[in-house]
Amino acid sequence: MAIVDKSVKDFYGTQKIMEKIEAGLKLEGKDINSLTVDDLLPVDEFHTRGRKATREMAELTELKSSDHVLDIGCGLGGTARYIAKEYKCTVKGIDLTEEYISVGTKLSELVNLNGRVELRCGSAVELPYEDEHFDVVWTQHVQMNVADKNRFYSEIARVLKPGGRLLFHDVFRGSNESPYYPTPWAENETMSFLVTETDARSIIEAAGLEIDRWIEKVQESIEFFERMIPRFEAAGLPPLGIHLLLGEKAIDNYRNYLRGLSENRLSIAVGLAHKRR
Repeated sequence: MAIVDKSVKDFYGTQKIMEKIEAGLKLEGKDINSLTVDDLLPVDEFHTRGRKATREMAELTELKSSDHVLDIGCGLGGTARYIAKEYKCTVKGIDLTEEYISVGTKLSELVNLNGRVELRCGSAVELPYEDEHFDVVWTQHVQMNVADKNRFYSEIARVLKPGGRLLFHDVFRGSNESPYYPTPWAENETMSFLVTETDARSIIEAAGLEIDRWIEKVQESIEFFERMIPRFEAAGLPPLGIHLLLGEKAIDNYRNYLRGLSENRLSIAVGLAHKRR
C-alpha cells in the first residue's frame, strides 16, 4: 500500500503549482487579491467535463446548507470550494498529495472560503474521521488509483451517517482490452486499478451502501474531449488549466483517455448511493 501511495503522490505532485497558477491568473488579467471561485474554474475542476459534472452531482443529491460533506481525493479543493459557495454547506477535503493540500488551502483563503472549507493530507483507505460523521461523501476520479476497493468503500460507509449519501463520478474498465497510457490518472498500469462497472456495483453494495442512481456518461465525455483536444491543438494550452497539474504530457493524456472511451476500453458514470440504516 505504501508503495502505491508513493507512486500516486509522485504522479500528482508536480512542483511549484501555486507559482504556475499565479502566473496563469496574471496572464488572464486576474487580481490574485480579489479572486472569485469562478476565476479558479479552469484549474479547479480536475475531472472529466469540469464544472458541468460537479453541478450534475450536486443537483443529483440536492445538497443543503446543513449537509456536512467530505470530498475524498479533493485535489486542490476546487469542488469543495464550489459546493461550499453555492450550497453554503461545510466541506472537508482529503488528498494524498501534500502540495495539493497546501495550494488548495491557500486558494480557499484567497476566495474567503477557509471558514467553510478545510483540506487535509491523508489516505482514502484510512480516513482520519470518526464513525457516522458526514451527511455526504463525494468522490470524483479517485478510486482508479485505489487498489483496495473494498476498504475504500468500507471507509466511506463507516464515516457516513445512516442514510447518508455517496456521490461518485468515476472511470471504470470497459472491455477486457487495456487502456492506453499515460492517462490523466496514471503514467502506466502499475498505478491504475480499474474495475468494471459490474464489479464496482458489487463492491459498493457489499460495503453497506445501496445504489440509487447510476448514470452513464461515456458519450458526453467523448464529446467533451472531442471539443477540447482540437482547440488545444490549434491554439495551444491556455494560461490556466488542468495541464498545469498534468505537465507536458497533458494533451497525450487527453488523447489516450478519449481513445479508451471511444474504443470501449474505458467507461465513465455518475452515481448516487446511500448508507443503509
